[in-house]
Amino acid sequence: MLSGRWLGSRAWERLQTGNATRNYHDPMRGLPGEAIVRLALFAIAMQLAGCPDTTASLNSSDGGSSDAGIIAASSVLEYHRRPSRDGLYTDPALTQAAAGGLHLDAAFNVHIQGRAYAQPLYLAAPDGRDRLIVATEENNVYVLDAATGATIVQKNLGAAVRLSQLPCGNIDPLGVTGTPIVDPTSGTLFLDAMTIPTGSSSPTHLVFALSVDDLSTKPGWPVDVAARIQSPVRFDSTVQNQRSALALLNGTLYIAYGAHAGDCGNYHGWVVGIPVSTPNNVIAWSTRASRGGIWGPGGIASDGASLFVATGNTFGVTQWGDGEAIIRLPPSLSFSQQPTDFFRPTDWVNLDQRDLDLGGSGPVLLTVSNSSPSHLIVALGKDGTAYLVDQSNLGGESATAVFSDQVSSSEIINAAAAYRTTQSSYVVFRANGTHCPGGQVGDLVALRISGTPPTFQTAWCASQNGKGSPIVTTTDGQANVIVWGLGAEGDGRLHGFDGDTGQVVFAGGGSSDAMGGISRFQTPIVANGRLFVAGTDRVYAFSP
Repeated sequence: MLSGRWLGSRAWERLQTGNATRNYHDPMRGLPGEAIVRLALFAIAMQLAGCPDTTASLNSSDGGSSDAGIIAASSVLEYHRRPSRDGLYTDPALTQAAAGGLHLDAAFNVHIQGRAYAQPLYLAAPDGRDRLIVATEENNVYVLDAATGATIVQKNLGAAVRLSQLPCGNIDPLGVTGTPIVDPTSGTLFLDAMTIPTGSSSPTHLVFALSVDDLSTKPGWPVDVAARIQSPVRFDSTVQNQRSALALLNGTLYIAYGAHAGDCGNYHGWVVGIPVSTPNNVIAWSTRASRGGIWGPGGIASDGASLFVATGNTFGVTQWGDGEAIIRLPPSLSFSQQPTDFFRPTDWVNLDQRDLDLGGSGPVLLTVSNSSPSHLIVALGKDGTAYLVDQSNLGGESATAVFSDQVSSSEIINAAAAYRTTQSSYVVFRANGTHCPGGQVGDLVALRISGTPPTFQTAWCASQNGKGSPIVTTTDGQANVIVWGLGAEGDGRLHGFDGDTGQVVFAGGGSSDAMGGISRFQTPIVANGRLFVAGTDRVYAFSP
């Protein structure tokens, strides 16, 4: 099986945030017992010293025929690469000079069925047989050969829901929207699919656990969310939508829910927790007030101890009911309601009444060195305001949190990315800038963050010519920084910009480098020197 085991959760957390070296062979295979012990002790010592684990792979012990394993450190197992949702990728091959020669790989001719809102995932294997996972709104899931694009295995999870079967919405058909997540220790793919189960006439959210080997359903799954949550607040699948990326923490899968476009019905903002080993023991948190959906494509961010979500408007309430806020939840999902565990702007009632969700874009966690506080949350509102929030003390109701400013003349609805260069720390997102330096214009805005207490100012603006969510690449963590924008529902091209200046590094290529339909909010991924994009009925690969 394409599964494995690991030295421990701390090692896995370090691998997610470190720059572990790609290794295509299994370092444990064929070694005598004494050598295995020495290697394991060396790996642990390296971790305790704060060094990245350069030998890490998750190798199978079940004697299965494929037995390929997953190299966690160089895979893309969740949205924007890691739990912080910063969208930062380290790839030595993607220098700024090499980026100028990118081209669409014509040999990677991959056809799928359905529109993809979910980001693709990438499984790096010790034997070099890397996999690409793509899920679509037709409820089709594909495991593809990452080198050739050939379909290894494909599965349909049930009939997707048509718009005529819903009270409102704008995705037709509606199947898998939120980005799935892979647990490398068990070789399991988790995702939420909107479907109408056999024998039923009602749209239902089913949460699946699938083997990444053959997409077979794991025992005890899928979980019918509505059937498991009926009190004190009822979960109504027909009015809840699942647009946000899934998260894993301490053996529990977390899924956030908002609603359909049009805000129909008595929905809530939800975070549902499903223990991986005991999927019947579902836990949940919902906003106390009706609505307050969690809409952001980045979904749930985590610092390894807590979960952070951004909620939307609750329509006309005068007593706060968890809407228009950044909220910290423990793994148990028991919200303390203490000021240290939430931030809401003082004008939250006005935002509510004007449908200007704080939850249109999910929170992003970042660390700004030489600042105090240094561990921050970046939140973006539909009113064009950006906020800096202290991770350790969210601050309750505040006019500014740590700092805030109007940074866009239009709504901000996408997923941001965060990065650090040798010059400064930045966050970048799709918006229409209001304070672009030097007369710059565009739909991509980068903020430079610095100082004590930290503040930000617009560093640059550029044009990605579309509604995609950006990511960032660097060759070593700070050098050769490139911000990648996607012309989703726009020019259909990939665009690259210098992370410090916004200067164009890759202008989209030639006539043969344009992609077909790309859904809004879609984001590229980077693996093994290539960029991958999931579109409507197609998957694309760019190579230097």
